[in-house]
Amino acid sequence: MDSTDLYDDHDRERVVAEPPKRVEAPERTPYERDRARVVHSAASRRLAAKTQVHGPQMDDFVRNRLTHSLEVAQVARDLSRALGSQPDIAETAALAHDLGHPPFGHNGEEALDAIAGPCGGFEGNAQTLRLLTRLEAKTVDAEGRSVGLNLTRATLDACTKYPWRRSVDRRKFGVYEDDLPVFTWLRRGADGERQCVEAQIMDLADDVAYSVHDVEDGVVAERVDLTRLDRPAVWEAVRARYLPGADDQTLEAALTALTEVGSWPGTPYDGSRRSLGALKNLTSDLIGRFCGEVQEATFAAAAGPFVRYRADLVVPESTVVEMAVLKGIAAHYVMEADDRVALMSRQRELVSELVEVMLAHTPTSLERAFADDWAAAPDDAARLRVVIDQVASLTDASAVTWHERLVQRGSGIRAGWRA
Repeated sequence: MDSTDLYDDHDRERVVAEPPKRVEAPERTPYERDRARVVHSAASRRLAAKTQVHGPQMDDFVRNRLTHSLEVAQVARDLSRALGSQPDIAETAALAHDLGHPPFGHNGEEALDAIAGPCGGFEGNAQTLRLLTRLEAKTVDAEGRSVGLNLTRATLDACTKYPWRRSVDRRKFGVYEDDLPVFTWLRRGADGERQCVEAQIMDLADDVAYSVHDVEDGVVAERVDLTRLDRPAVWEAVRARYLPGADDQTLEAALTALTEVGSWPGTPYDGSRRSLGALKNLTSDLIGRFCGEVQEATFAAAAGPFVRYRADLVVPESTVVEMAVLKGIAAHYVMEADDRVALMSRQRELVSELVEVMLAHTPTSLERAFADDWAAAPDDAARLRVVIDQVASLTDASAVTWHERLVQRGSGIRAGWRA
């Protein structure tokens, strides 16, 4: 059976019904059409100029948000196919998972969240849902309101990494209050706050990709030497960011298991093709190791089919700890480095100042689409959300350019100022 046949009309439904096109060659499934819409979106293109860990302009080798998303998509598609679910759904969710990230990655996310309290905060995953269902132009409803890319319910649900609202005890969440109607629609038939299995696949693929690739980028940037690791400092980073209760013995066992992978380097990286090839082999081996362990555990736990809410992904604890150790290595040597901490502070200031000056000059400071949203906003909180949407849409480079124009040189707001 084709995996597409495991999904029904409920899964294929869109907010705005779309009758089949008279001519569609080659013939595509609804989920292939979803994937194409994300690939061709403006938000997807902007990821090429948004920070992953290193800034996108610092080196030709390191990853940006777009290349990271492509790698997550490849991992998600392969794992989905192996488990028998619809690979286009998991791949599309992976391609879309970072669309809501603002300039400067998680650092920009923290800056916007600190400002956006009056309108419900800021969270990259909630912003992704907002982009897919409202901000990204493709389809309008009968009243002329944008419904974003008008993706199928199954695909939108797969894109929902955190299927719950904001609360005092949850730092991560997946929907803003004014997006609850479409969230309620896409979660119709869901099992409480449970992720569908396609979202679980996307979530795991993201974890696998960035745990491995951030270390790879750190090695090539000469910030990480895998042959000489400061274990106490790495363990501290792991506990501070990922596994608060992990003891030294558990983390040491995980690192030992990783070093026993045949391609783990025995000599420092030296920039040669031989060394770079060995590093790429390690990347491939680690990704294969983690996905293979999850696939084996998932098949051992249930017979499937691994579709929507019929089963769950099973991630062994050893896999979780090994990935956390890799994340801790990148965190200590890259994200917590003194020069990066100073840069991140400047970036947060830039984002905050940009929001402040744009609020002072709305709607003239906004692009046309956001100016229309501002005009239609019913109150100050909604207007603040519009400005947050505008700033979140910017790339790293455009945020710097807008800041230079609006803050450093004075407001510069006038008719046609963007020309």
